[in-house]
Amino acid sequence: MQILAWITASAIIGFSRFITAVKGFWPGGVPHRGQAIYFANHTSNGDFILLWTVLGALRRKTRPVAAADYWLSTPLKRFIGQNVFNAVLIDRDPETRTHDPIEQMLEALDEGSSLIIFPEGTRNASDEVLLPFKAGLFHLSEKRPDVPLIPAWIENLNRVLPKGEVIPVPFICTVKFGASTQLEKGEEKPGFLTRAEKMVLALRPEGAST
Repeated sequence: MQILAWITASAIIGFSRFITAVKGFWPGGVPHRGQAIYFANHTSNGDFILLWTVLGALRRKTRPVAAADYWLSTPLKRFIGQNVFNAVLIDRDPETRTHDPIEQMLEALDEGSSLIIFPEGTRNASDEVLLPFKAGLFHLSEKRPDVPLIPAWIENLNRVLPKGEVIPVPFICTVKFGASTQLEKGEEKPGFLTRAEKMVLALRPEGAST
């Protein structure tokens, strides 16, 4: 199973690079090497795959946070979600969930993993550049303040795989990372979330369309 997961991961990475020629850009050209929580804009189901791809060797200890109802819906998706990406799978329905999503993410952090999360909470198909960030990012930082938060902007993937489409269209994509941040002493949730949104928006290429 482990060998099959490795082969599948290599195929996904290769296909992602073939379709998007994706490159990651870091402050000063140097990736952050330690544990982190990566938070980014969300316009496509493939967002975390692209971010995960550009992390290189770091992806071995980086777990995307994803929707359980999507990744557990078929045997193939289950295998990819659980065995390839080792995703933290969240039940989005409060009526049916048996585990607290924040506790699931904290458990992954405590095991030494980094996380990829999308604070908008859902894919943004609106005319807004970003949807308002939900509180999860704040709660994670409040409970694990020593884990750096790294903003990222994923550019053009919504053109490669628009909502409702299953066949990707080749288009050059980038993932731009910003400087790390942390919850400031005495900082309250509204101010923190506004600051986090601005950090992601600051990475958006000038003149980019929504």
